[in-house]
Amino acid sequence: MVRRLEPDNQSFGRHCMPTSILRAKGLVKRVPTAEGELTILGGIDLDVDAGGQVAVVGESGSGKTTLLGVLAGLDLPTVGDVWLDGAEITALGEEQRAKVRARSVGFVFQTFQLIDSLTALENVMLPLELRGDRQAKEDAREFLDRVGLSARTTHYPRQLSGGEQQRVAIARAFASGPKVLFADEPTGNLDTHTGARIADLIFDLNREAGTTLVLVTHDAALATRCGRTVTLEAGRVVGNSPS
Repeated sequence: MVRRLEPDNQSFGRHCMPTSILRAKGLVKRVPTAEGELTILGGIDLDVDAGGQVAVVGESGSGKTTLLGVLAGLDLPTVGDVWLDGAEITALGEEQRAKVRARSVGFVFQTFQLIDSLTALENVMLPLELRGDRQAKEDAREFLDRVGLSARTTHYPRQLSGGEQQRVAIARAFASGPKVLFADEPTGNLDTHTGARIADLIFDLNREAGTTLVLVTHDAALATRCGRTVTLEAGRVVGNSPS
């Protein structure tokens, strides 16, 4: 059973702002290595309001991508708790976490993460079909049109440029109506001009949909477009302030 936040929850809910859609408390992530245990996240607390835009920045190896994966329920922390859209996802099994992600989360990755054997249209349709959307094809076409790819619906990823592949990924992320969008270096594999256009697209669609955005980036200019910046250093939060 999915455990949900309640206003009178003695351990957490009574301290939670009613607009919070994402909260992490005491996150620690350790992994074994040949040299011994490595701490990637060293105790992170984070609270994100619905509709907020948060940039997570820091040097390479600071724990940004690991934090995003834990917040999204793709990975579990060694210690700590995460609540996402009312569900305590750290108390759930993988199947239940997947249901929460399907219901509430969209992803945009640096490496696009498209399925090579599917067309652009089919890539966008896939998560819609998995959740039982009877208008998956129509909805997918609409979002491909919104990202400027109405003429590329039958093309496979290998037939698309990097910028076009990322636009397919953005259409796929927003088509399912996510409450929270996790974006991991969404412009990292693109040239400056294309990256700027992709960033504009993400922020435009995010604003239209009222989606909560958690953006991992090394791009300071991109981070300043978010309302808030969280800075990580060696797995710890060393800055948390308006951009």
